[in-house]
Amino acid sequence: MKKTKIIFLCTGNSARSQMAEAILRKMAGDYFEVYSAGFEPKKIHPMTIKVMEEDGYDLRSHASKSLEHYLGKVHFGIIVTVCSNAEKLCPTFPDVSTRLFWDLEDPAAYMGSEEQKLNKFREIQDVIKEKLKKLLMERDIPIYE
Repeated sequence: MKKTKIIFLCTGNSARSQMAEAILRKMAGDYFEVYSAGFEPKKIHPMTIKVMEEDGYDLRSHASKSLEHYLGKVHFGIIVTVCSNAEKLCPTFPDVSTRLFWDLEDPAAYMGSEEQKLNKFREIQDVIKEKLKKLLMERDIPIYE
């Protein structure tokens, strides 16, 4: 079976898109070849790593990538922008069958105590899981958790 290539795009590729990439790989990696990238890549946020680790994902070996790394090299069937900045900056890709915009709050920009910030990362992680479940259900793809 040929896997659909999907990319999650955000500004820094340090939180939301990294979460979405890892979660979808676990939920439906048999159906998708999953990527993430950013327009201005930054180091993966330590709270992203911590919150994902709490849920059984190991992102310590992951690195932020620039969208330019994939342009002209990988043909994506699905593009998901996870912030309004990425939606504005995202170029038009030829032959993309689905383009989605998920306007997710940036947990790295949240102000508060360390525990409040961690809770914001957890909240965004939960929102991403729900959006991914919906995406898979719409395509009649079984969900592995």
